[in-house]
Amino acid sequence: MTYDELVTKIRDYTEVDANVLTSTIVNGFIQDAEFRLLRDVDSDNNRRYDTSNLVNGQRFIDIPPNTLVIRSAQVSDGTTFNAGTTRTFLEKRDTSFISEFNSTGEGGQPKYYANWDENTIALAPIPDNTYAIQVNYILKPEGLSSTNTNTYLSDEFPNGLLYACLVEAYGFLKGPADMLQFYEQKYTQSVQGFLAEQVGRRRRDEYQDGVPRLSKQ
Repeated sequence: MTYDELVTKIRDYTEVDANVLTSTIVNGFIQDAEFRLLRDVDSDNNRRYDTSNLVNGQRFIDIPPNTLVIRSAQVSDGTTFNAGTTRTFLEKRDTSFISEFNSTGEGGQPKYYANWDENTIALAPIPDNTYAIQVNYILKPEGLSSTNTNTYLSDEFPNGLLYACLVEAYGFLKGPADMLQFYEQKYTQSVQGFLAEQVGRRRRDEYQDGVPRLSKQ
């Protein structure tokens, strides 16, 4: 489903034309719907990683742009992740723990990390070398728009995106409560299926885990 197709469906389903549901208003529905889906479903397409090298004596590193959530961080005992080096997952701690740990000023290979602020990770101990680090995170992707006419959600989960937009639209229009409730239920039902695919079937191996089976009611 393209951007134009979604906009047309929103107006058709609500039976409201562009004089009321202007492009600006509809774009707001789409953005709010995308944010809702982004927080409701951990879809595989948003999983990313970024590698870099730490700065000797610098306990802070920048978070990759457009990061929604940091999933984990790994550090190498060398300056690369090549063969012969060992990867170690850092343990997540509170910022107060990081500050107290670093109060002595002693350096070493980092063992801990914390979200210092929106854009920064703090490490402990303070790096004493330019170790390689890999940050694994959830990306906040570019949304659907007139200039970005297709996205993963619009192509792979068009019904869920549409239902989420219709919930926003009926709330904005102060439409019938039963219609708002109807599309809220349709959204919830569709998300359950998408969740089963994204965090269920796509993250299991049938050889090891077996084929998913429906539970008896």
